[in-house]
Amino acid sequence: MSCYNTSELHVLCSSGQLLLQPLWDCVRTRETLIQSPFFPVVFSITTYMGFCLPFLALDILCPWVPALRRFKIHPDFSPSAQQLLPCLGQTLYQYAVLVLPTTLLHWASSPALLPREAPEFLHLVRHVVFCLLLFDAEFFAWHVLHHKVPWLYRTFHKMHHQNSSSFALATQYMSAWELFSLGFFDLVNVTLLGCHPLTVMIFHVINIWLSVEDHSGYDFPWSTHRLVPFGWFGGVAHHDLHHSQFNCNFAPYFTHWDKILGTLRSAQGK
Repeated sequence: MSCYNTSELHVLCSSGQLLLQPLWDCVRTRETLIQSPFFPVVFSITTYMGFCLPFLALDILCPWVPALRRFKIHPDFSPSAQQLLPCLGQTLYQYAVLVLPTTLLHWASSPALLPREAPEFLHLVRHVVFCLLLFDAEFFAWHVLHHKVPWLYRTFHKMHHQNSSSFALATQYMSAWELFSLGFFDLVNVTLLGCHPLTVMIFHVINIWLSVEDHSGYDFPWSTHRLVPFGWFGGVAHHDLHHSQFNCNFAPYFTHWDKILGTLRSAQGK
């Protein structure tokens, strides 16, 4: 006889939890670590550096492996130590003095509680897509505002544009206010949607990857914008054009907001 009654099987199967439950059970074996107030900071910085390091390795290899140059947006550019070290230092400094204290305050007000059940697979996908779309809209508005108002640009956003040819470690080379704004958008979106903790982690991984990829300087056949149809996703050349021309392609990922407001510029016509 089955160890599940009919209603229990119906709940599990209809919710799609069977697909993600083994993964979530594995995550929950690290519950003490995940509930630590330091986990969000460690998770974010290791994910970010883990995505940056392969591109850094490619930048080092590129002068010695000419075949790699055909995938670079700027084939003759490689970031120097004078460019890389300030970016790394700024990132580590801001995680220590801004992200960590903010995370501790948030943890003290609402400690992480892990549910026993995994999210439904389609529910997780919907929430991740909604979070990306919301983040894209929010940062588009923030970005346009900080370009159109000279004081905001000089005070808060100019730092991010100091490297006209972008590279992976320049992704989070930004002012404290800009980093705080991005983190605030992330937190508000997952809270409003009531995202499952597993959904939150997957969203953060995807969001960090897309940001690093957009600044990496490499356009591969498997890059995200080549996988998303109909030109819906901008990609690395699209965002690189923003860094070189300043007045176009303000949305971080998708292209619909720039199309609607007339600020979309094709990287092919560069």
